[in-house]
Amino acid sequence: MKIYTKTGDKGTTALIGGTRVAKHHLRIDSYGTVDELNSYVGLIRDQAIDTHHKAILKEIQDRLFTVGASLASDPQKSKMVIPDLHEEDIELLEKEMDRMNEELPALKHFVLPGGHTTVSFCHLGRTVCRRAERLVVELAEEGTVNDLVIKYLNRLSDYLFVLGRKLAQDLKADEYIWIPRV
Repeated sequence: MKIYTKTGDKGTTALIGGTRVAKHHLRIDSYGTVDELNSYVGLIRDQAIDTHHKAILKEIQDRLFTVGASLASDPQKSKMVIPDLHEEDIELLEKEMDRMNEELPALKHFVLPGGHTTVSFCHLGRTVCRRAERLVVELAEEGTVNDLVIKYLNRLSDYLFVLGRKLAQDLKADEYIWIPRV
């Protein structure tokens, strides 16, 4: 099988279901951003972090492929069975955040991204996740989007923030807080 098809050479691509849309279409931008996010999650997973975090990040990557498949489907035409999200996927993120937060000092200030490369990767993932969420919310206003996709992305950005704090603690990295000038 060849990787290149040449069918997109004129600036269009096919959704699952066959409908062709412009490559700048909001649906394409949405799942493209989820794909970008998945790459950042992989980058975090490739760091020298604990195996439990790696396993959770692998699960997240699997779910992001599910989100991408959902977003890549033409809601009017797709006859394919697309994997779907479950409330349990969101609950996993919440349980992981609760577990990590038990070991972290109370958050009293905004945290500046940085302190360690691994922590910075978490913040990059978090910001890409927020962008994906904004795009998907916009897409939901004009078409069919599974509500769990929005909820999952919302919770995932929170998870990546907490993971960044937890990894800063594990790596004995400084956590820089923002003290506004007044």
